[in-house]
Amino acid sequence: MTTDDELTIAVTGAAGYIGSRVVDRLQATHPDWSITAIDNFYRGTVREIGDVTVEHVDIRDDKRLEEALDGADIVMHLAALSGVDDCETNPDLTHEVNVNATNTIAWFCRKQGAGLIFPASMAIIGDPQSFPITTEHPRDPLNWYGRSKVLGEQAIETLADGAFPAHLYLKSNLYGEHQVGSQTVSKGTVINFFVNRAIAGEPLTVYEPGTQSRNFVHVKDIARAYVRSAERLQSQLERGDTGVDKYALATDEDPSVHETAELVAQIAEEELGRSPEIKLVENPRAGETLVDEFAVDTTRTHDELGWEPKFTVEDSIRQLIRKHETTE
Repeated sequence: MTTDDELTIAVTGAAGYIGSRVVDRLQATHPDWSITAIDNFYRGTVREIGDVTVEHVDIRDDKRLEEALDGADIVMHLAALSGVDDCETNPDLTHEVNVNATNTIAWFCRKQGAGLIFPASMAIIGDPQSFPITTEHPRDPLNWYGRSKVLGEQAIETLADGAFPAHLYLKSNLYGEHQVGSQTVSKGTVINFFVNRAIAGEPLTVYEPGTQSRNFVHVKDIARAYVRSAERLQSQLERGDTGVDKYALATDEDPSVHETAELVAQIAEEELGRSPEIKLVENPRAGETLVDEFAVDTTRTHDELGWEPKFTVEDSIRQLIRKHETTE
């Protein structure tokens, strides 16, 4: 195991919504660490993060991937085909990226003894059978995205045993944005979608029945957790730990989608002087969780990583709308 000032972190999906923030925070908190940032720019748009250039690497290319990862002490495998609709439309690509490439990375970690961070997503749960949800909740995904993540989780559990330490994450629905230099990085998540439509004066379209609950966590809070994860993995590597630890990343905010739209409309009225219409529309997604609560147990994440969310949905919505007002 290397010393702190020689630690090398490889981040896949580094040009994306979460990955770019993670690289930014790694630079800020551990300036002595060496960072390898890779992406194929399928969705990600960030090319430079501080003094780190994101390399163009397609993780489906095993040889090129292993070359890029060479020398890494810890791999943050954040690259994925993550949209439910995208995965349903492109099942072969989903398997190549979310399953095959994850297997390759886990095998690399087994050969090299490198630590691994992998977001398995709440999509692996499907419709929860009990609350609060824990990391050991039965896996019953409702869509191909969730199924592909279950396969990745299983591969990592199998390959990490006796060989390397890995952290697997069940993360809730993301929202918010962040800055990388002069570039604003965002994504069309539920809250961001509603805010953008409210700003544009367009109706907030809610998929039926509207009572389906979502647990929300800010992208900046997710990035902080992954940095803490790397710090813990460093200690585990020094001790020679192996096997998988599982963590949940969530908040105590789990409103229904309709309630979320109502909150955005209320804040838009307060900040912009206009309240957008809320329209219930036919739900095009068959494989979607429709439970009316989504409480998640994050006790282990708090106890072992010292992580707690800092951002609230209401404050973040207000900041997003106010930012729009100041940039008009």
